[in-house]
This record gives sequence, structure tokens and C-alpha cells, in this order.
Amino acid sequence: MATKGERATRRTDALSQQLIVQAASEILDAEGEAALTFRALTRHLKTGYGAIYHHVANKSDLLAAATDDVIARVVADLVTGAQPREALRALALGLFDAIDAHPWVGAQLTREPWRPALLDVYKTVGEQLQALDAPEEAIFDAAGVLVNYILGVAGQNAANARVLAGGETGRAEFLADIAARWTRLDPAGHPWAQRAAKRLREHDDRAQFLAGIDLILAGIEAVNR
Repeated sequence: MATKGERATRRTDALSQQLIVQAASEILDAEGEAALTFRALTRHLKTGYGAIYHHVANKSDLLAAATDDVIARVVADLVTGAQPREALRALALGLFDAIDAHPWVGAQLTREPWRPALLDVYKTVGEQLQALDAPEEAIFDAAGVLVNYILGVAGQNAANARVLAGGETGRAEFLADIAARWTRLDPAGHPWAQRAAKRLREHDDRAQFLAGIDLILAGIEAVNR
């Protein structure tokens, strides 16, 4: 039961779904999915359960709405009139940065790939592939490759960042340790690892991600030329 002090601090302005989604995103960013409960929301928003249930049915709906909100903003930020290749690169980079900033988004998209936000991503990718003159019969596969690469790499990058954030070792030290291990491998059996170790310590995840996008786009253009 709420105390008199708690009742005295209840909000007096109207509560909207957007305010609830924003509060949920703040909790998710700060503490992760496990911390997102309706009890936490009532404290964060200084309101009661009924006001929240009026707009959101359960935690699953709340996670989905918060994810849709993040992805919708990425799609909306695309520059109108950009060349299709640049538009696709910008979309990919926007999604990478959004999932890096909100790791829970990547996890939610893989759980519920039918969400409107992801459909908007596929729609945008498909339209830009059409503008690249990709044949209609090739767009389904090409869009799937692009979107799965974006979500896969962005999600893994965000997961790695969360693991490092929860430990005592930073990214530079972590990569240096792996590079050292690779360097000690037998050069005859692992020539690639020996060469890659030199670049692993200082590589940029974002730049490497974008290099992959460029390779995929070059492949799409070459195959359908």
C-alpha cells in the first residue's frame, strides 16, 4: 500500500503512452530488461498501476513499443533524396548506432521480427534496392541478406559491449589479449590469425561494420548488373 508521502508525490499531468515508452527506455538503458517491471515504472513515473495498464497491457507490449519507437526514429532520420547506396549505408549505420546505444532493441527484434518497426526497415531497404535497379525477383533475398547482417553484427557488437561493461577489462585490453593468443598460434596452421592479430587491437567496430555493408552492396550490384 502506498504511504502518504508516496501519494503526495503522484504526478498530476496526464500520462500518455509516449511518456510510458520513454520511461521504459530509460530504465532499459540504465539497468537492462530484468529491471523493467511495472513496479519500477510506477516509481519512475510517480503514478499508479491503473494509469499504466490503461495504455500498455504487459511487459512484452511495452518492450515492443519501446523498440518500435527507437527504430522508427532511425528510419525517420534518413535524408530524403539521398542516393540509394548512401541511403542504405546511412540506414545501416543508424541501426548499428541505435542498437549499440540500446542493446535491448537488438534482442527484441530477433524475438519478434514481425514488429512494424522491422517491417519499416525492410520497406526502406526494398525501396532503395529498387532504386539501385536490382531486379524485382532479387530484392527479397538481397533485403534479407542486408537486414540479417545489420541485426546480427549490431546485436553481437552490443552484446560484447555489455559483457565488457560488466567486467574489469576494457575493450582495448580484451582485444590485446585475444591478439596475443592468436600471435602464439602455429603460423603454419593459422596463417590468417597471425595476420589478423596485427589489426585486431586497433580495429574500429563501426568502420568494420560499414565495410561489410559496402561488400554486400557491391555484391548485389555485381550480381544484378
